Amino acid sequence: MIDKSQNLLNPDSKDFCMLDYECAYIPDNTVRMNYKYVQNATKEFNTAVIHRGWRRFGRYYFHPICEGCNECKSLRIHVNQFTMTKSQKKAKSRNKDTQIIVQKPTISQMHIELYNKYHNFKSQKDGWKQKSISSRDYMENFVEGAGEFGKEVLYIKDQKLIGVDLIDVMEDGISSIYFFYDPDYARLSLGTYSLIYQIELAKILDLEWIYLGYWVDGCQAFAYKPNFKPQQILHGFPDIHTLASWSDIS
Repeated sequence: MIDKSQNLLNPDSKDFCMLDYECAYIPDNTVRMNYKYVQNATKEFNTAVIHRGWRRFGRYYFHPICEGCNECKSLRIHVNQFTMTKSQKKAKSRNKDTQIIVQKPTISQMHIELYNKYHNFKSQKDGWKQKSISSRDYMENFVEGAGEFGKEVLYIKDQKLIGVDLIDVMEDGISSIYFFYDPDYARLSLGTYSLIYQIELAKILDLEWIYLGYWVDGCQAFAYKPNFKPQQILHGFPDIHTLASWSDIS
């Protein structure tokens, strides 16, 4: 007799790893990723692997397997214990007139232009490598593979798209995938507000966690993550059939 739960957690996949390439988080380090390409991922599978430190872009699930380095740590926010700081309350107040739409991921010329505008801004401001995206690449990374769980949160102001937040709504929480915004609206602190909204949405859906992805000590790109407390940190990247060990961060 076929165990249905085993099928849900072990869908047909293609497993592989990439050759080492330059690490975006730690200077002079290289990174190697373990990948699992899943054509038709279930919500159960998605929940199980994200809970164990994997990330998802499109139909690709991945986590680092860097030799001699384990600096990438998975973080999650405890939704029901979260308390906003003064600055976070101000960010929420600034966006009281921002319209929000939650729907399945889509693609439009507005998405592409906003993504590229954001990355051009970050390349000039923070030294990011310039990374324009094509419609095909956007589809592969942010639209395909969404299944029943992938959503986009659209932020609209002055009748135009100013922010896009890609998330997965899982069985026990929300996974933050990627967020980009219009730098002309930087005063709204949309990055902060997008996480506040995720927490509010999780409460509505009676979900316990916001999975923040990776944090690397000293990496400026992740500096905002410890500001959302309380949090837990994951130890390693356990196998799908091994219990994940999360611990509170004091």
